[in-house]
Amino acid sequence: MITLPTMSGVRVTRGRGPHVAHPGIATLCTPRFCTRRTREGLAVEHDLTPDEISDELAVLLAAELDDVGVLRGQPEFESVFTGIVQSVATDGDPDGAWRVFYRNSLHRLESGCASFAPVHRRAAALVVGRRVVDLGSCFGFFPLRLAGDGLDVTATDLSAPTMDLLDRTSTRLGRPIRTVVCDAARVPLPAGVADTVTVLHLLEHLDPTASAAVLDEAVRLTRRRVVVAVPFEDVPRACYGHVQRFDLDALQEIAAAWRAAGIRATVHEYHGGWLVLDR
Repeated sequence: MITLPTMSGVRVTRGRGPHVAHPGIATLCTPRFCTRRTREGLAVEHDLTPDEISDELAVLLAAELDDVGVLRGQPEFESVFTGIVQSVATDGDPDGAWRVFYRNSLHRLESGCASFAPVHRRAAALVVGRRVVDLGSCFGFFPLRLAGDGLDVTATDLSAPTMDLLDRTSTRLGRPIRTVVCDAARVPLPAGVADTVTVLHLLEHLDPTASAAVLDEAVRLTRRRVVVAVPFEDVPRACYGHVQRFDLDALQEIAAAWRAAGIRATVHEYHGGWLVLDR
């Protein structure tokens, strides 16, 4: 068994061999996880193999642990996610585990078998020009996709560790991109620096005032187009950090405000909602 500590009182272990029952212990078992909460925090054991470690892990955790009430908010979700990835490290090499994570995630996204693949495919089709700035990049899979197509890409995110990981990974993958650590509403780049600015599944993490500020910044940064994608949810998914819900009517309201400001704005639905702003 490989055991690695994680933050926030969460401990993740990778089990080996068949599942063992837990008589008399307050444990919840799902098809891929065994969990137990004690005074020390949350313990999670999983049976995932390195080949199964990818960004799809977020969907699995939401279905098997968040939907049944095991996880308490976004911090625990992120800590379990990180712990699972690191638990597949070989020879104690956490970077090796993250390389596996990136390789698997990119393969599934670009082959079309990941649940988020249609979003990336549509976003790539909407990009115009060769210079792209991506706001709220997180792990940076979409910037890496564009870099693989030969585009000049800058990824941005608030998380310095995530941008550092992306910077190292993009070099190893031969898909060079620039990374900038910043608030998506205050990007230290000049106006009109990009042909396209992408804002993919970021606005749902922000309240309406903050999301409006991000759109203002995206329009400042672009010469030609802003591409925005949001999920359509009945209730914002808290474990993902979502605080705002969108539907077509909400996007049409935003589009109408931009049209009044002289920006051409279109809205459509495809695996969620899309807002495209053109100068």
